Amino acid sequence: MNTVKTVLELRAAVARARGEGKRIAFVPTMGNLHEGHVALVEKAGQRADFVVASIFVNPLQFGPNEDLAKYPRTLIADQEKLVAAGCQLLFHPDVEEMYPHGQQGQTRVSVPGVSEGLCGGSRPGHFEGVATVVTKLFNMVQPDLAVFGEKDFQQLAVIRTLVRDLNMPIQIIGEPTVRAEDGLALSSRNGYLSAEQRAAAPALYRTLQQLASAIREGNRDFAQLIEGGQASLESAGFRPDYLEIREASSLRPAEASDTQLVILGAAFMGTTRLIDNLAFQL
Repeated sequence: MNTVKTVLELRAAVARARGEGKRIAFVPTMGNLHEGHVALVEKAGQRADFVVASIFVNPLQFGPNEDLAKYPRTLIADQEKLVAAGCQLLFHPDVEEMYPHGQQGQTRVSVPGVSEGLCGGSRPGHFEGVATVVTKLFNMVQPDLAVFGEKDFQQLAVIRTLVRDLNMPIQIIGEPTVRAEDGLALSSRNGYLSAEQRAAAPALYRTLQQLASAIREGNRDFAQLIEGGQASLESAGFRPDYLEIREASSLRPAEASDTQLVILGAAFMGTTRLIDNLAFQL
């Protein structure tokens, strides 16, 4: 695997692969890779001939009180995982390479609708930062396809909308959430949990499963279900941020007649904010 740090080097390497007739796949990450990221890279390798990954901790998507400074940087271990997963090229730029004219005057990309509420409501400016950096990375790599995890369900919806609205010729592939044996969605932020918190954390996914089961059994009193779900989270030691039932394709609030649903939750375990979701069809 070749690791490059500049856009010039990146484009040259991708051009060589494309000149050889290879189909290009892209997996953007912020590093500190786990088995969920590995699954994205492996899926990319199944769908294309040349896999490009990026590692960039994007400051635009972090709020002033969030964990940008302490976000784990584990480049050597990440490179080993990428090689084992079949990645051919890693783009690892610094902030100056991504934002050479500074962040303040940087052109921003905003995706209305799907970016509003949920994590967009709890983290103002987050999805604008995500949409901006993903647009830049897509323009730098110009892949045929890109793979994102379904754990970040709203982010995936934002990126699908972005690609559609800006007529980008890129296929977006969602990869199912990878979970630990006890059901906890794999996340770089799980490393912040104490042993006691880690043991309690699977309650987030169990709560989503309980709500989905109740809906499948015919309960359409969504407000009452959410109230009960929040109580379950609190009793497990969580401080809920949000818990909502949405229509899966549009992310609008769900109605009783909807058949494609997603339950999305975010909650704090101590100071660590965990997110998860469960999409299902009736």
